[in-house]
Amino acid sequence: MVDQPKGPLDGLLVADFSRILAGPYATMLLADLGAQVIKVEGPAGDDTRTWMPPVRDGISTYYLGINRNKRSIALDLKDPGDRGTARELARRADVVIENMRPGGLGRFGLDYDAVASDNPGVVYASISGFGSGAGASLPGYDLMVQAISGLMSLTGDPSGSPYRAGISVFDVMAGLHASMGILAALHSRTATGRGQHVEVNLLSSALSGLVNHSSGYVAGGTVPYRMGNAHPSLFPYEPLPTSDGELIIIAGNDGQFRRLCDVLGLSHLPDDPRFGRNQDRTANRAALRPLLVDKLVTRTKDEWFRDLLAAGVPCAPINTIDDGVAFAQELGLDPVVTVGGVPSVRNPITFSATPASYRLPPPGLDEHGEEIRAWLKS
Repeated sequence: MVDQPKGPLDGLLVADFSRILAGPYATMLLADLGAQVIKVEGPAGDDTRTWMPPVRDGISTYYLGINRNKRSIALDLKDPGDRGTARELARRADVVIENMRPGGLGRFGLDYDAVASDNPGVVYASISGFGSGAGASLPGYDLMVQAISGLMSLTGDPSGSPYRAGISVFDVMAGLHASMGILAALHSRTATGRGQHVEVNLLSSALSGLVNHSSGYVAGGTVPYRMGNAHPSLFPYEPLPTSDGELIIIAGNDGQFRRLCDVLGLSHLPDDPRFGRNQDRTANRAALRPLLVDKLVTRTKDEWFRDLLAAGVPCAPINTIDDGVAFAQELGLDPVVTVGGVPSVRNPITFSATPASYRLPPPGLDEHGEEIRAWLKS
């Protein structure tokens, strides 16, 4: 058998004291890239083990989706022996990650200061809902942050109620920010020999992730409002009706708009001063939209999809998840990987020399506890 190339994080030991989504997502990404991740769970296990349906072989698919390539040890931190085991793991780790309420691990001697006193090179990452200052006591649920940050005010029909995003978007974003912060701190450690405390909170991730909307307010003094599927700065950039349903159509620049009009048989529109530039189209969307729709409703969405893509006009059907996975498969992206009989979504990063690997299925609770305890005593 030919040995697989080692991942870029091969040799890195991560002590994962996190649970639910943001932390476990971050550590799974690190594990995919070769890090050895030891998942520390309480006696009852990660909360997401019980978040069902859906299930696969009686196991929550929520848990399965964010915990591959890890080893599990169950520790009761109120027990002196287990607490000592946890401290020894943190002492040996390159990275410690946790998402308890700020200060929550302090009573067990597992806060940053305590761990760093025994392990000065440790990169210790903390994820919270609202930071370690005045917001430290607030519970850090993604839905709270979607509401407080303003995202929900932007999501939904303009005449209806605000909606949450379909996923816990800021948990995922905070997990990505945490993994980025960890890698940056490891790079700094290479130069200095010193670790540091990396802190990420969901609200800060949210405000950063609101990008043009948060910038519109802090730089332009404009409070954005709910526009359904429309874009405040581009048109068209939304679903438009065809004879058998809606198709996402995008004109991200003037050239794309001209190509769209050529395919629709509306080649004169780009020369109309109301529609020639993006800012003109955006200002006059109420006049332009029905002109486009009158043509689009004469054919099916699949027919327009084929012809518009061929002309270089961005467009897309509104798929369900199964259709999205199937389309990725058609493109050769191989979106699904299976390890230990458990299918999951492939790590999205491609490396030419040190690819991601899929070595372990999501672990059972304390599946590797005996092995890890023996190693920590050696």
